[in-house]
Amino acid sequence: MPRSVRAIPARLALPAIALALSACADQSTSPVRGIAASSSSKDVTTEASLTAGSYIVLARGDNFSTDFATKVEALGGKVRSMHNGSGVAVVTGLSADAAQSLSAVSGVSEVDADDMVSLPDEVTNAAADALDVATAGTQTDPTKAARFAFQWNMRDISAPAAWAAGKLGSKNVTVAILDTGIDYDGVDLNGLVDLNRSISLTTLDDGLLTLFPSRRRFTDFNDHGTNVASQVSSNAIALAGVTAKTTLMAVKVLSQSGSGFTSDVLNGILYAADNGADVANMSLGGSFSKHGNNAFINVIKRVMDYAGKKGMLVVVAAGNAGKNLDRDGGAFDAYCDLKHVMCVSAVGPVLPTGSPDLFAYYSNSGHAIDVAGPGGNAGNVLAAWPWATARQPLDHVSWVWNVCSKTLVVVSGGKLTTPCAAGNLLDGFIGTSQATPHVSGLAALLVAEYGRGNPGLIRHLIEKSADDLGKPGQDDLYGYGRINVARAVGIK
Repeated sequence: MPRSVRAIPARLALPAIALALSACADQSTSPVRGIAASSSSKDVTTEASLTAGSYIVLARGDNFSTDFATKVEALGGKVRSMHNGSGVAVVTGLSADAAQSLSAVSGVSEVDADDMVSLPDEVTNAAADALDVATAGTQTDPTKAARFAFQWNMRDISAPAAWAAGKLGSKNVTVAILDTGIDYDGVDLNGLVDLNRSISLTTLDDGLLTLFPSRRRFTDFNDHGTNVASQVSSNAIALAGVTAKTTLMAVKVLSQSGSGFTSDVLNGILYAADNGADVANMSLGGSFSKHGNNAFINVIKRVMDYAGKKGMLVVVAAGNAGKNLDRDGGAFDAYCDLKHVMCVSAVGPVLPTGSPDLFAYYSNSGHAIDVAGPGGNAGNVLAAWPWATARQPLDHVSWVWNVCSKTLVVVSGGKLTTPCAAGNLLDGFIGTSQATPHVSGLAALLVAEYGRGNPGLIRHLIEKSADDLGKPGQDDLYGYGRINVARAVGIK
């Protein structure tokens, strides 16, 4: 296939912070590392072998014929998943010739080779001090979270004013987190994750379950998904989320290394829509040439159209390549180029006393941007603070924090380590991946206020209540502006 898809970076290539309490070393040996430490370089041979014989099939209508599986088996393949309603199926075990024959079968519109998405190799995270969980915060007043002082991001979007007015969300509203999984019983997430509806759609992590035999398959070996989920909803023991009561649904589509099948991502969207998610957060994405890939684009459009019909708002990250998506040389930027999604850029402070609304230097831009959210920044921060030698009073100035997943697995020197198993270390990220869940959290608050099943209304309310930054009206950097939680729920 001419397509080459890469997921949006979870975090940028910034050095890890060495801190006494978290026992971090330098960047090459830091025990609190995510993807960068896990030897996740893209191996074309391995990926080709993983996806060999796997195809995504689009029906001519919304449903497949009753004998579709029989026809696939006659060609030597097997139906791995089939979704009537969207008309999307995944089949495995086909040769290239058999896939060509399948495309000619009655009722089949398109057959497209499966692919993989993979988080970039250079992404890293920072580690902060250990948390004394005895100094617990309170769900009814998220500002009492033990490390709320770190959360410039929540203050920037006026979330505390909404909380003070009792706008904490509703357990009857669900946000699906399509990501690397969730540490579902971490101190800030315990009780918020629906264990019955959460699922893992990737098998790439199954071998790691031997390290944690009692854990559910959707546990988070990477920590990215846990960070994202924590911005949406949190018990506010260590850190606050935009909401404190919203139900979370883990839909694990990426592995510990940040890799996953495109088919799993698409099935994840369909699963979330079919299982009652009001919002789907996708802090992932990719880009590939439109030329020669119309069939694949049609599949993605079909899936997103189905999600919209089911009343689910999809919120996606704009990406961290620092480019204008309008000048991307004929690329299809999944999923920002689709009309049924909200595309989120990032803002963040550069200096401790600076504006938190500076457009993030890494964030993608373009007419597809709907709104901006707090994702963090860097710039002069690294020069202004001795991050790698000692903790400073405001060394959290531009990171977006979470309690590190207890099941984070790091590969270093050929050995597997679990540096966050104690459940009391904080972790910091920077990226549009972090900006996105702030928008998803706000969407959840608005669904609680205005009712379920109307994603168009929720999107409109988010856009019209945003703080208009940059050029008046919608612009390529901030879209309609940086979100304002309090104004969106009618506080100010």
